Amino acid sequence: MPPPINFLWPQFLWLLLALPLLVAAYVWLLRRKKKLTLRYASLSIVKEAMGPGQRLRRHIPPLLLFLAIAAMLLAAARPLAVVTLPMQQDTIILAMDVSGSMRATDVLPSRLAAAQNAAKAFLAKLPRSVRVGIIAFAGTASVVQAPTLNRDDLVAAIDRFQLQPGTAIGNGIVLSLATLFPKDGIDLEAIVDGSEGLRGSSIDKTPEATKKFMLVAPGSYTTGAIILLTDGQRTTGVDTMEATRMAADRGVRVYTVGVGTVDGETIGFEGWSMRVRLDEDTLKAIANSTQGEYFYAGTAEKLQTVYESLRSRLTVEKKETEISALLALAAALLAIVSAGLSLLWFNRIL
Repeated sequence: MPPPINFLWPQFLWLLLALPLLVAAYVWLLRRKKKLTLRYASLSIVKEAMGPGQRLRRHIPPLLLFLAIAAMLLAAARPLAVVTLPMQQDTIILAMDVSGSMRATDVLPSRLAAAQNAAKAFLAKLPRSVRVGIIAFAGTASVVQAPTLNRDDLVAAIDRFQLQPGTAIGNGIVLSLATLFPKDGIDLEAIVDGSEGLRGSSIDKTPEATKKFMLVAPGSYTTGAIILLTDGQRTTGVDTMEATRMAADRGVRVYTVGVGTVDGETIGFEGWSMRVRLDEDTLKAIANSTQGEYFYAGTAEKLQTVYESLRSRLTVEKKETEISALLALAAALLAIVSAGLSLLWFNRIL
């Protein structure tokens, strides 16, 4: 069921009551004209001139003009409708987990390899006008590629991923925010007790960078977003929900992608082993707090589908928009067609 149409100036809808009056006036004119035709010496000549097709034609231009007037009156009420529009998404940050748990093979050939392949396919289909930056996080978070339009540089950065111990999801979010807002005064050293835990950042440390940001509604920032791909099990670094609050306060949506299976598997490396499971609750909380969305990717094929879905969400959006201009355009076209047909068929404008 389509959503209802709202109006900014609903009081102008009263003008629609004039439409029945126009219909009544048109019927009155037709009857008056019919009476005048009775003055002709031979009514059969008039009937012959006005065949069935001609009688139908004479009503079409007035009908089109009637519809044009109706469209203009609706436009005066300034209607709002939910329409699909291109998003002004300037920068997307891919924050990707490169912790040891990403070596698990519950997603074939491995969580990391599947994530790399899906991310590269995502980049290939993303509009060329969208800048993309890449953050890799494990026990530390690094800017492996500053936001750029160069897709080759981005693919090369993804191919350079190296697995590392630890999972600092919060650090990945914070560094993603600092990359989106290089002059927003995000003090990385203070957040993680010195620079340890966040590295590779080119955050502006000039006095202008210390300005205070203004709190905004979650999800209200429309020129950037973060895609966080992880198994969701934090082991170190900034508290995940504290970093999420920072994103929400800046209006940045965080779309979370859960890689792996809920049951997980036991992995071993260099003499140690651990059970790695997908922490969906944390990822859902991140997405909900920032007005983003959570996606589950339990297989490599599902991960590809998730990125395709993300691409469509980040390039178009459904938004309530005033459509007065469209109605006014429709009214103008209807009036032009009405006048044109009247001239073509009857050599007069209505």
